[in-house]
Amino acid sequence: MKFNIATLFLSVFSVFSSNAQEKANAAGQSFYNFKAKSIEGKEISMSQYKGKVVLIVNTASKCGFTPQYEGLETLYKKYESKGFVILGFPCNQFMSQEPGNEADIAKFCSLKYNVNFPMFAKIDVNGDNTHPLYKYLKAVLGGTMGNDVKWNFTKFLLDSNGKPVKRFAPTVKPEEITEDIEKLIEQK
Repeated sequence: MKFNIATLFLSVFSVFSSNAQEKANAAGQSFYNFKAKSIEGKEISMSQYKGKVVLIVNTASKCGFTPQYEGLETLYKKYESKGFVILGFPCNQFMSQEPGNEADIAKFCSLKYNVNFPMFAKIDVNGDNTHPLYKYLKAVLGGTMGNDVKWNFTKFLLDSNGKPVKRFAPTVKPEEITEDIEKLIEQK
């Protein structure tokens, strides 16, 4: 019994100390310093989104949450002219639910959901190969029981100064975050 309690304590302590280190590493960084490849393969600087309210989402084409593309596109159309953008980052780390290449993903998003918001090349959001942008987002806005992204369609909302302000679980539908987006647009 003592061994199990000690092991549990060490595991929890390890998670919290790791989270503290990640947060300290993120402290001197800015969203605008990161770059990522677009789904077309062009390097994009996040600095091009200065002054915009940004929603970053890890996506997948074969997930139970995939229909959220529709709600995301609706949000994008509604608020794009007010300085809002959605950035989609396909990820195949959750039960291989994004198996296609970038051309397959782009075609799927266009034909099935008429996605017009910027989509990026496939990335890892957890593990040794985590994209630097996601390391930063997870460190600033940690999750429940560790910072890892738990599933597809986890959402990170950033204000118009590039500051991450809120993290949403995959179960939170795009239309449920309208109020948060509107508040940030009003503050611009």
